[in-house]
Amino acid sequence: MLVQRVGFYLILALTTIAFGLLLLPFYTAVLWAIILAIVFHPVQHFLVRRLNGREGVAAFLNILMCICLVIVPVVIILASIAQEGASLYKQVSSEEFDLRGRVEQFTSAVPSFIERWTPFEIGNFPDLRDKLSGGIMQAGQSMAGHLVNAGETTLNFFIGSGIMLYLLFFLFRDGEKIVARIKRAMPLSDDYSAQFLEKFTSVINATVRGNIIIAIIQGTIGGVTFWALGIEAALLWGVVMTFFSMLPAVGAAFVWGPVALFLLFSGAWLKGIILIFVGLLIIGLIDNLLRPPLVGKESKLPDYVVLVSTVGGMALFGINGFIVGPLIAAMFISAWSLFAHEPADI
Repeated sequence: MLVQRVGFYLILALTTIAFGLLLLPFYTAVLWAIILAIVFHPVQHFLVRRLNGREGVAAFLNILMCICLVIVPVVIILASIAQEGASLYKQVSSEEFDLRGRVEQFTSAVPSFIERWTPFEIGNFPDLRDKLSGGIMQAGQSMAGHLVNAGETTLNFFIGSGIMLYLLFFLFRDGEKIVARIKRAMPLSDDYSAQFLEKFTSVINATVRGNIIIAIIQGTIGGVTFWALGIEAALLWGVVMTFFSMLPAVGAAFVWGPVALFLLFSGAWLKGIILIFVGLLIIGLIDNLLRPPLVGKESKLPDYVVLVSTVGGMALFGINGFIVGPLIAAMFISAWSLFAHEPADI
């Protein structure tokens, strides 16, 4: 009997691993199908009630809503970034882009009292300026090159989107049945299974509704401000600000702050002051105003946990780490909290 049970668990583990390997090439599509199914579940529930229980029709309408609100904007933004990145790459690679001259202009405009505070004399170090210029040039070319290469993955993006939408239809239509089966299959008590699934959905909702939406708003305001001030590659900088806005203790100021200083030291005082005003009083206050109603207190993780888990998640899972990292951290904290309270009842 023991041998049969061990053999069954071994087969169960091997088949689960094999199935996971089958899904691995499309894990991004599967992940985002699950995320969208959770985020748009209230919409699905509303449509089912309005359509007298016709779940298939409601799922189809919900798919169309996801395409209009998510897929189409993402395609437009990616196409614009690829075009802007290609333009930036050509400009940085050409001799017309005099980065060394701009660095010298910036260092010559630094006030004398700031130069006295530094351990070296800025104006007397041409080698330092050359190294700085070369480093910025190399970083710019690398970033722009990655953006150009991103345009080559368009086919993979549409294939993944098709798989995601196909899976999303069944998650919308049969989501509650699937969740019920998962609860029965989990080797935990009903109470603990419900708590884990509730934590899972609350973290995804908080991350998408809170962190991502707030970051998109902040990045949009920053990008529009850059465009209004005539700063090149405004859309690209807006996307960069969106990513940094997802990180606690970093935020969009990591992007607009140095640009504002460059404008001030370059003599564009009005543009620099306007950028600082928008960054501090508009972009900086959005997080405090929108996060409480969008995220709430129940699913909010400590800022240091969000920062470490997000950076670690990006290192392991790429762009999906913005969600996978905090999700793993939340499940880790939830599991150990349950174990600390009632380890014997699991």
